[in-house]
Amino acid sequence: MKVFITGGTGLVGSAVVAELVAAGHTVTALSRSASSAERAEAAGATPLRGSLTDLEVLRAGAERAEGVIHLAFGNDFSSPEAIARDVTEEAEALAALAGPLIGTGRPLVTVAGTPVAPGRASTEEDPLPTEGPVGGRGESVARVLALAPRGVRAAAVRLPRTVHHDGRGGFAGLLTEHARRSGVAGYPGDGAQRWPAVHALDAAVLFRLALEEAPGGSSWHAVADEGVAVRAIASVIGRRLGLPVESVPEEAFGPLGPVFATDQPASGARTRAGLGWTPVRPGLLADLENLGG
Repeated sequence: MKVFITGGTGLVGSAVVAELVAAGHTVTALSRSASSAERAEAAGATPLRGSLTDLEVLRAGAERAEGVIHLAFGNDFSSPEAIARDVTEEAEALAALAGPLIGTGRPLVTVAGTPVAPGRASTEEDPLPTEGPVGGRGESVARVLALAPRGVRAAAVRLPRTVHHDGRGGFAGLLTEHARRSGVAGYPGDGAQRWPAVHALDAAVLFRLALEEAPGGSSWHAVADEGVAVRAIASVIGRRLGLPVESVPEEAFGPLGPVFATDQPASGARTRAGLGWTPVRPGLLADLENLGG
């Protein structure tokens, strides 16, 4: 299959490109710089220069493809305004990617986050939130999935807040960055809140399976660790970096503080049964042992 991918040179995207190429797919990767184009080529993809704001480039990439995977996001969490800008940018990009696929039956796999279900692990049937700092992303995903009756085999892979590889990535990675800046491996509240997690290489397999097999309008959970206590995550970070581990105010984490403080376990049981996905890579705590001081 000829696949067009956005975000193909990031932590998750580079793993997805490698997985697709290994499975025999031909990949074109959106590349916003010369260095990202070089990384795409090194991974076996053909770069297409442009960014998420280059809507005509996105339409052209989707038009020439037999399937599309969207992963790119600005990831600027410095302020509510920056987050809102990234959410709007992504919504417009998804509309551009989806347009050429209407009526073709071709797949469009987009990315989402696992939702929160108070008092239990969320499942694939739970709705995505449309409120909060990134609630607009839930609305964008809903619009994509609603294209199934219009001839787009649209699917969403919901990633947990931490997608990791060699100790890097996701919310755990943000905790690590905060620890290095502040000198404390901090966690909000009592640290009992749980975060789901998945290794990037396992997530990549799920994106491929969704591209190849997922029915239109479906959602899937790339969850390996159903819920790891944030205090346990901070404890490994502190030990690996040689820093004290302690509770800090959630405001210390900026706009994401309330999200960091939320208990948000998630289940991937239906995904494993429905697509035969079996994560085999190290779990989050084991992978954090790769952190250097």
